Amino acid sequence: MVVDVVADASNESVRTLVVSRKQALTADVTLLDLRDPEGAALPAWEPGAHVDLVLPDDMVRQYSLCSDPGDAHVWQVGVLREPAGRGGSIHIHDVLAEGDTLEVRGPRNNFPLEPAESYLFIGGGIGITPLIPMIDAAISQGTPWELVYGGRSRDTMCFVDQLESYGDQVAIRPQDVHGLLDLPGMLGEARVGTAVYCCGPEPLLQAVEAACASWPAGALHLERFSAKELEEPVRSDSFEIELTVSDVVLTVPPDRSIMQVMEDNGIPVVASCMEGTCGSCETVVLGGTPDHRDSILSPAEQEASETMMVCVSRSVSPRLTLEI
Repeated sequence: MVVDVVADASNESVRTLVVSRKQALTADVTLLDLRDPEGAALPAWEPGAHVDLVLPDDMVRQYSLCSDPGDAHVWQVGVLREPAGRGGSIHIHDVLAEGDTLEVRGPRNNFPLEPAESYLFIGGGIGITPLIPMIDAAISQGTPWELVYGGRSRDTMCFVDQLESYGDQVAIRPQDVHGLLDLPGMLGEARVGTAVYCCGPEPLLQAVEAACASWPAGALHLERFSAKELEEPVRSDSFEIELTVSDVVLTVPPDRSIMQVMEDNGIPVVASCMEGTCGSCETVVLGGTPDHRDSILSPAEQEASETMMVCVSRSVSPRLTLEI
């Protein structure tokens, strides 16, 4: 789906950056260096953050920052070429060139590195990108860590030489040599004080979730590329949304999302993924009970219902009160 970007509907910064370097990391992964055209410093960010790249025809795509958060003058993103995708990665690989400019929104962080006694990082394919700055942060903090990194084959895996320089803290496990990652062996016994951070394709995330079933609540942290499968909404009928800032009450029918109803009534909302994976439409909930259908909020955050993603989530209660 092509999504319109409403830049002024959010406090997030939107800036025009120049592609200062475009480097092939593998046959299918390109690394972009993005800088301010005038050399100005970019907004600060923490490991786990991502940015939105605004591409032609209003395509918006999210990519994890994988550079050094301490370097305020460059943002790096790794882009996997996806021939069966929606066209964004193909444009970046085949059309975008050094010296071109892009609108970039963010950064935004739905995958922050929380304090822990130790870390176990699990990366699959391009999912290694948000873990690179996390590893650097763990090293800077003196926190024990280890990484298990899987991919189809070694030549499809990014940053391998850099990661192997860390020694036995890193296990590189290409599938064509080692088979699937031994997740039951790694995760079968919960480790008190260890936080697990995993990013990669959906089958890996589901397998890690299953293997961590006995771990303490909050120990597992995931970032998804695409939305997880959804069950039918709790309500099959319409519900109301009360928008306190806009001072209006609207009805959301079964065949329209909250976001669509707001946009139909001239209330702008920042839209990006439209799948509940990027967090750009996160909205404060003041009343009512949301039917959370996103792939971002943790179970504890969904239970607290302080915010919701209005692109996909709906309502359990007859009315939701939202701060927008």
